[in-house]
Amino acid sequence: MTKGTTSFGKRHNKSHTTCRRCGKVSYHIQKSTCSSCGYPSKKMRQYNWGQKAKGRRTEGTGRMRYMKTMTRRFKNGFREGTQAKKQTAKSD
Repeated sequence: MTKGTTSFGKRHNKSHTTCRRCGKVSYHIQKSTCSSCGYPSKKMRQYNWGQKAKGRRTEGTGRMRYMKTMTRRFKNGFREGTQAKKQTAKSD
C-alpha cells in the first residue's frame, strides 16, 4: 500500500462534526467530546501552552455589550442620574 494518492481515496468517514457550543467542526462523534472547547464538559477547555487559542475566545473578542462602555464610565467616576450644568456665554 502506498502512502500517497491511493490512500487518500479511502478517506470518506468523518470522525468530527460541528460542535453545539463553539461551532467548530471539532466534536468527535465516537468520543462525544469536542477537541476545541471540551463540550459536554461544563468548563471550557483551555491550556496555558495555547496562548493564541486563549486569545481567540477571551474577553474582547465579541460584541462586549457591557465592557465597551466601561473605560468611559470609569473616567467619569461611574456617575449616574446627573445632569450637566448649563454653560452660559461670557459677555465682556
